Amino acid sequence: MGCVLGREVSSGIVSESKEVKNLNVESNRKLDNVSIGSGTYSNVYKARDLLTGKIVALKKVRFDNLEPESVKFMAREILILRRLDHPNVVKLEGLVTSRMSCSLYLVFEYMEHDLAGLAASPAVKFTEPQVKCYVHQLLSGLEHCHNRGVLHRDIKGSNLLIDNEGVLRIADFGLASFFDPNHKHPMTSRVVTLWYRPPELLLGATDYGVGVDLWSAGCILAELLAGKPIMPGRTEVEQLHKIYKLCGSPSDEYWKKSKLPNATLFKPREPYRRCIRETFKDFPPSSLPLIETLLAIDPAERLTATDALQSEFFTTEPYACEPSSLPKYPPSKEMDAKRRDDEARRMRAAAKAQGDAPKKPRPRERAARAMPAPEANAELQSNLDRRRLINHANAKSKSEKFPPPHQDGTLGYPLGLSHHIDPAFVPADVPFSSTSFTYSKEPVQAWSGPLADSGGTGGARRKKHSAKDRSKDARSKGKKSVA
Repeated sequence: MGCVLGREVSSGIVSESKEVKNLNVESNRKLDNVSIGSGTYSNVYKARDLLTGKIVALKKVRFDNLEPESVKFMAREILILRRLDHPNVVKLEGLVTSRMSCSLYLVFEYMEHDLAGLAASPAVKFTEPQVKCYVHQLLSGLEHCHNRGVLHRDIKGSNLLIDNEGVLRIADFGLASFFDPNHKHPMTSRVVTLWYRPPELLLGATDYGVGVDLWSAGCILAELLAGKPIMPGRTEVEQLHKIYKLCGSPSDEYWKKSKLPNATLFKPREPYRRCIRETFKDFPPSSLPLIETLLAIDPAERLTATDALQSEFFTTEPYACEPSSLPKYPPSKEMDAKRRDDEARRMRAAAKAQGDAPKKPRPRERAARAMPAPEANAELQSNLDRRRLINHANAKSKSEKFPPPHQDGTLGYPLGLSHHIDPAFVPADVPFSSTSFTYSKEPVQAWSGPLADSGGTGGARRKKHSAKDRSKDARSKGKKSVA
C-alpha cells in the first residue's frame, strides 16, 4: 500500500512531483506500543515499515476534540520540514493515514539516541572533541534553518537526535515558525522549554529572531561541558533570576530600546554583574568567548549561527572529532533517563518507608491478636467490645455517631445507664490496649447481649437459696418440737 504523495500504486497513477511518501497505517506496525516521546499535541512511537522492514519513528498528532491548534501546528510542521534539507535536520520520510480513524502520522527515520538521554547517562562523559562535534552539528543545522527562514523555538537536548554513526539531527519542529528579518510580524513569547528560554521571551517579547535559538544552543554547549543543566529554573521568575545571576541584568540602553511588556515587573532594583567566566573557569578557554556571545542578554549581540561556527572554539586544538569516530552507545533517550530516575526515586522512597515505619500486621494477624481467648475474663471482653463500638462511633458523622435508643438492643454491646457510650469516658492519658486496662470503671450494666442459659445463672442461685431456706425451716420446726 506504499505510494508517493500524488502517486497511487493500486491505480497505476504516478506523479513524481512530490518526495514525501504517503503510506497507509496498515503498512506500519508499532513496536511494543511504547511511546518514545511526547509533546503538547503529539506522541512519537517506534514502528517498523512492513514493506521495507525499516525501523521508523511515527509522530501521531492528537486531534483532541478536533483541537484547531493541533491541526495548525501539524500543517505548519509539515510545510517547514519540506522546506528543509540538511544532514543535521531530521527528514520527513512520509505521511501515514488510517482507514479506521482520522489520525495522521508523520514518518521519520528512527534515531537511537537523543543528546539529553546520553548526557544523563552515568556511563557517558563527553570529551572536548566530542562536545565540539555535537555543537558544530547543532550550529550547522541551525544555520540551515535560519537561512531558510525558519526559527525552531524549542532547542533542547531531547530534540537533538543522534544515530549510531554519531550524526546529530535537529528534530521536533512542532513549535517552529517561519520568519522574515526584513518583514517582522508579532510572534508568541510562550515558546522554548524553560531552562533554555532566552530572557527576551521571559520578558514578553513578540518581536524576535534567530537569537532565541542561539541562546538555547549556548545553554546546550555549557551543559555538555558542565555535565548538568546550567540554569534549571522551576518558574519563569526563578529562571529570569538565574539568568541575571549568571549573565547579568540588561543594561539601561537595552531596557529603553526593547520596550518589553514585562520590563517594569522584572527589572531589578540593583544591576546584576555578569560572571560567566568566573562561573565556568574550568571550561576550555576557547569555549568561553563563544558561550559569552551565545548567552548575551541583548539578542543582537548573539550574532548568527554562521558567526558561531567561525569561533575559535572550533579552530583551536583539540579539534572536533568526526561523527563516525564517536563511541557506540546503547540506545538512550530522555524518556529512558526519566524512567531510571523515577524508578530510583520509588526504590529510595520504599526503602525509607520500610526503614522508618514499623511493620504493620496484616489484617488477619491483627484480628487474631485482638480476639480474646474463650477463657478471657468478662471485663476484658467487655472492654474489647467497648473499643470496637467507640471506633465504630468515631467513624461516623456527628449526627450519626450514636444509634437511637430503640436500636440499642440490636448492637449486642454492653451499654451504660444512659443507653449510649460516651467516647470521652476513657481517660485521655491511659493507653487503650487490648491487654492493659489500668484504670477503674464504674460497673456497666448489660442492657443487651447474647442470650444465656437461665439454668446456669440466676436459676441456680434461686435453687440454692430455696434449699437453704428449707433447712432453716426444718431446724426451726425441730427446735419447736423439742421445746
